[in-house]
Amino acid sequence: MNKQKRAHIISHTHWDREWYLPYEKHHVRLVALVDSLLDKLDKGSDFRSFYLDGQTIILEDYLQVRPENKERLEKHIREGRILIGPWYILQDAFLTSGEANVRNMQIGHRDAKQYGEPAKIGYFPDTFGLVGQTPQLMQQSGISNAFFGRGVKPTGFNNTVSDGGYESSFSELIWEGPDGSKVLGILFANWYSNGNEVPVDEAEAKTFWDKKLADAEKYAATGELLFMNGCDHQPIQLDLPEAIETASRLYSDTEFIHSSLPEYLQSLEGALDRDLSSVKGELRSQRTDGWGTLVNTASARVYLKQMNQEGQALLEKVAEPLASFAHLLGQSYPHHLFTYAWKTLMQNHPHDSICGCSVDEVHREMVTRFDKSRHVAEAIIDESKQVIAEKVDTSVFCEYGEDPLPLIAMNTTGWARSGVLSVELDAARLYLREGFTLEETSRRMKETDLSGRVLVDEQGNAVPCSVEDLGLLFGYDLPEDKFRQPYMCRRVRITFQAKEVPALGLRAYAWVRREEQQQEAASLLTGQRVMENEALKVEIAEDGSFALIHKKTGQTYRDLGVYEDTGDIGNEYMYRQPEGEEALTTKGLAAQIRVLEDTPYRASVEIVHELEIPVSGDEKLDQEQRELVYYPERKAQRSDSLVPLRICTVITLEADAKGVFVETKLNNQAKDHRLRALFPTDLDAATHLADSMFEIAERDNVPASEWENPSNTQHQQAFVDIKDAHSGLTIANLGLNEYEVLRDGRNTIAITLLRAVGELGDWGLFPTPEAQCLGEHTFRMELIPYCADDEANGAFEAYTEAYQFQIPWTVCQTGVHSGQIAPIYTPLRWESAELAFSSMKMNEDTDNLLLRWFNMSGSNTQLIFSTKISVESMYKTTIMEELAPPIARTAVGELNVAVGPCEIVTIGMKPILP
Repeated sequence: MNKQKRAHIISHTHWDREWYLPYEKHHVRLVALVDSLLDKLDKGSDFRSFYLDGQTIILEDYLQVRPENKERLEKHIREGRILIGPWYILQDAFLTSGEANVRNMQIGHRDAKQYGEPAKIGYFPDTFGLVGQTPQLMQQSGISNAFFGRGVKPTGFNNTVSDGGYESSFSELIWEGPDGSKVLGILFANWYSNGNEVPVDEAEAKTFWDKKLADAEKYAATGELLFMNGCDHQPIQLDLPEAIETASRLYSDTEFIHSSLPEYLQSLEGALDRDLSSVKGELRSQRTDGWGTLVNTASARVYLKQMNQEGQALLEKVAEPLASFAHLLGQSYPHHLFTYAWKTLMQNHPHDSICGCSVDEVHREMVTRFDKSRHVAEAIIDESKQVIAEKVDTSVFCEYGEDPLPLIAMNTTGWARSGVLSVELDAARLYLREGFTLEETSRRMKETDLSGRVLVDEQGNAVPCSVEDLGLLFGYDLPEDKFRQPYMCRRVRITFQAKEVPALGLRAYAWVRREEQQQEAASLLTGQRVMENEALKVEIAEDGSFALIHKKTGQTYRDLGVYEDTGDIGNEYMYRQPEGEEALTTKGLAAQIRVLEDTPYRASVEIVHELEIPVSGDEKLDQEQRELVYYPERKAQRSDSLVPLRICTVITLEADAKGVFVETKLNNQAKDHRLRALFPTDLDAATHLADSMFEIAERDNVPASEWENPSNTQHQQAFVDIKDAHSGLTIANLGLNEYEVLRDGRNTIAITLLRAVGELGDWGLFPTPEAQCLGEHTFRMELIPYCADDEANGAFEAYTEAYQFQIPWTVCQTGVHSGQIAPIYTPLRWESAELAFSSMKMNEDTDNLLLRWFNMSGSNTQLIFSTKISVESMYKTTIMEELAPPIARTAVGELNVAVGPCEIVTIGMKPILP
């Protein structure tokens, strides 16, 4: 007889590399799991297939301990019985950069192809929501589907599903990205363990399948039903073939098969005979009560987010562009080092890792990985910048005598850049190989004459600067052809404003001996607590809050920079303020205010607040944690005992700046609390915008009617922005991934600086004392006001400034020499107000230069691109960087490329290398 239903049973294990156990304890269990899998597969074909959902890193983890089993593993992968990939790791979506996700897909595919073919499955089983550009990333990777467990239907505690209010009529849906890309979405409506531990005994199987079949049919659009046989770190069900035989005997109308995700997709696509609901954009569980979104993982262990932002920026925005530039000059491109650095960084990107929601041992190991990846990136940067600097023609500085000290300012952002930077220069150096005694070496360096010097640009114009004598220092070179070369030097730190350094380019300066007439120093300080440049004015009040006046629009933003501290009786996943508690703030609290810096190019004012806040939650919190009281139902309050909290804020305005910089330092000695910085906008807007992965996402200020949680915090990457018809305010951050637009009548943007909690949360009690984040912290932001008129492109200019804020300057001392590069130079030029530059790197297979942008707008635009590099051809490709047919250039050598709304566009160039 014809079967009316087909039950696809997928063997898998959801493998979190680290979570409620440290990595190595999970690692030991992984080795045992894969051992048992290989033994089972070796015995015959009745156990058909298994999905390694932890992605290709699982192969590395296993073979690190079991290298002798590589051939067995490879055999079953090539035969399609073990499915792997397409990613390197199962990453969090909102806390990892767009380029990190691209590298994740690229490296996952590359590693998988060493064994066979990657599974073309967009797999996001437990990601805490999904970004809107996921469909486009999938399509550009050759993947037409997305399996996910969160973001659409209402889910509650322990992933139970509530009835009603669904955003999709079925567990199958069409998911559309902002650019129009569409994928078939499969929601694990009954979770990714709905087919776990299938009974072999007939009586038990009847009870099991009566419920499981009904649960699946409740949401399925067809008779093709999906059952995931596995769960977190679940041992393999080795008797599944026998369990399937039992089920087949019990249900004559259902075909039970040991299936795979590709087989399920093929069957599903053949059976679909009705229209599916279309869900657009981000999947963030907004149609829920707001208690189970896990959004506050964005602020758990904020130090991890800060280290991640720095690590990503150094790799994708500094090391890769500089290494590419150096490669075009003849230097080999270190693909192997980049792969190692990216893999090490991405080992911190699974959701239980980067989200800060694991036990303390996990996050201690993450700090080491961040350091390791950063050290490799810094080594690549150091070598690349030296190669580039040595090719710059600095002979223009010869006229200043025998000892000019040239330096090269390098701008690895995609836009021309001005800003204040510092560089350490060796004014004199004496190698120990010269044979002088240490005393004589030190004496000579101490006697180095530092007087009579000025900083000049390549045209000889004096550049205002500050010089700090760092005194006598020890250093060493590590030549490629001889033993290490130690030296003593006299070092200075020079701080100055670099102006109009070209995008992805450089500009040369030199500290030279030249008589200079003393000029009256300009100042950005125009009052006792007032700073001002041509675009902005900052007025600081007695309580340390400040007003920011945008001169072009006349818009004044008042009461900025007030700090708010509340209790937090939640956990690493979610914030929960004690019932009835009133926030402590610095509003009206007299602050200590003093000028910290006053130069022609920069002014800084220090503001110090002295607070006393509760030392922790009260005793009831410990009791409720031990009793596993669900955090929204807790009744704990804050302690009556107080500890001091000293907040030191430095507000900085640079001469040509489009924004004002805010740096906050503190020593946290309190537990169970949250600290935020508040920035009222007073702009009339019902929505706001937030930087996400390859997208500036628009979100409602007021949550859906189902939302019950008093808090409505959200994720951001580089910035959050509010604008009305005339004015806008963008707040950029470095590694501060959580914000909230308050419903206070002022559209205040609240940026979470610190959240201190003492337990993991979830399914048991896992104390995490290090999540209290005790100790020193530093937080950095930039406030960028702008004109929001459509014709002014002010918003895109503000977003450009926010993206540049993420990327450090690169500076390199060099000598006086001729070179093939002009003292102000860029190899590439591009134009488009709407595009954001994302990446410049070399492709490992083709040795071609790949550049990537994304359209910040929802409208069509044009990329106009040209290069000084000799190239054979240019082509448009995908994030997977495949070769494509060349695109014709204009008569003047420009490439004109049409870019669709929110499109991610990648251009490949085949260079003619020296």
